[in-house]
Amino acid sequence: MTHRRDFLQKSLMGALALPLLSFDQRQPTSLEPLKQANLSTEDYWQLVRKQFPLKEGQTYFNNATMGPSSTYAIEKMMHHMLYYGEHAAEIDYKNESGPELLTGYFPYVELRKKVGAIINADYKEISLIQNATFGMNYVGMGLNLTKGDELLNTNQEHGGGFGAWQLLAKRKSCVYKQATMPHPANDPQAVFDAIFNEVTNKTKVIAIPHIVSTYGTVMPVKEICAEARKRGIFTILDGAQTVGQIHVDVKDIGCDAYYSSLHKWLLAPAGSGVLYIRKEVVSNIWTTIASYNWENTEDHGFRLMQTGTGNPAVLAGFDAAVDFFNTVGAVRWIGRIKELGDYLRAGLMDMKHVTIHSPTHPAMCAGMTTYAVAGMSGPAVQKTLWERERLQPRSVGEDVVRHSVHIYNSKSEIDRALGVIGDLKMG
Repeated sequence: MTHRRDFLQKSLMGALALPLLSFDQRQPTSLEPLKQANLSTEDYWQLVRKQFPLKEGQTYFNNATMGPSSTYAIEKMMHHMLYYGEHAAEIDYKNESGPELLTGYFPYVELRKKVGAIINADYKEISLIQNATFGMNYVGMGLNLTKGDELLNTNQEHGGGFGAWQLLAKRKSCVYKQATMPHPANDPQAVFDAIFNEVTNKTKVIAIPHIVSTYGTVMPVKEICAEARKRGIFTILDGAQTVGQIHVDVKDIGCDAYYSSLHKWLLAPAGSGVLYIRKEVVSNIWTTIASYNWENTEDHGFRLMQTGTGNPAVLAGFDAAVDFFNTVGAVRWIGRIKELGDYLRAGLMDMKHVTIHSPTHPAMCAGMTTYAVAGMSGPAVQKTLWERERLQPRSVGEDVVRHSVHIYNSKSEIDRALGVIGDLKMG
C-alpha cells in the first residue's frame, strides 16, 4: 500500500509539473496572424476561431453569461502568474513594480486609456472594477439619496441591475419603482413611454439596462437619457451585455454613469469590468470602498478603484483582451456579431413552432436571441441541442432559451442549431 501511495504521489507531482514546463518553454501566442488582410471573409473568421481553446466538435452559444477568453489573453494571464511567482525576490515593489505584484492601489492609466477609447471617455472618467454589479453599487451607494426619492428600474433587470436600488429604498426610505417593458419590444417609442409613464417630480434616478439581459433588447438609451437630463434626473446604464456586442459611445448616449462586465462580449477574464461616471457629476459620488486615494479629486476614476490587493494577472489578461479586440477591430468584430445574430433570427422566424421573445427590429437587436419551442420547456430544448449536436445555448427560466452568438461562431454552427430546432416541430 505504501509503495502504491508513493507511486501515486510521484505521478501526480509529475503531471502537475509537466504542463508548467511545456507551457513555459513554448512561444506565447501572437496576434500577428489576425492582422492579415488578404484572407477571404470566412477564412478570416475560421482563423479567429483558432485563437480560442474551445474544444472541437462542441459549440458554445452562451456568451451572454460568460465569454471564453482567447488563448492570447489566457497565456498573458498565466505567464504573468508564472513569471512573478518565479522572480518574486527580484522585484522591487517601490521601484515602479507595484502594479505587477498586486492591484487596487495603482491607477493603470494605459489600460484605462485603452478602455476609454472603446467607449469614448477620458481615462479619468474610467474606473477598472470587477464586474457590472460592482459598478451599480459604487454609484448607488455613492449618491446622496434621501427619504422619498424615487428610484426607477424596469421589470426586466438582472439582479446586478436592481439589487442596489432595492437595498437603498429600504435603507434610506426611498421609493423603488419598476417600469413595465413591452414584450417583445419592437418599438423604441413604446420603451421610452414605458419609462416616462413612471417618472414624477420625485424621480431622482433612472437605472436601466442598455441591453436587457434576458431578451437582448437594445434600449433607446440616448433618447431616454436626453429627456432625463432635461428633468434633472440622474441616469445610470447597465451595460453588462454591451461592450463588445454593440458600439458604445457614452458621450453620445449622454448618460451620467455607465458600467459593464467585460468577461462577456469583450472576452476578458472573469473579474474584468469598467465603470464610467461623467466628469461633470462624479464629484457628487461618494467613495464606497476607501483606501489611500479615496479623496483623490484630480483623478476620480482612480479614486473609485481603491479596492486593495487583488490579482494583477487578471489585469494582464484584461489588457490582452482589449488588444485582441482592437486587433480584430471594433467595426469588424461588432458587425460579425450582428450578422450572425440576424442569421439566427431569420432562420427562427421561418419556423411556426418557434416564438421569438427578443426584438427583431433592426435597431433593437444584436447577438442575443431568446425564443421558445412549442411543447417543450427551455431546459428540454437546451438538453436536446446538446445531446444531438453538442450545441450549448442557455435556458432562462422554464420556458425560453437564450442563444448568443460571437466571433468564434460560424453560420454552419447556426445551421446545425436550426436543423435541430426545426426537427422539434410537433406533429
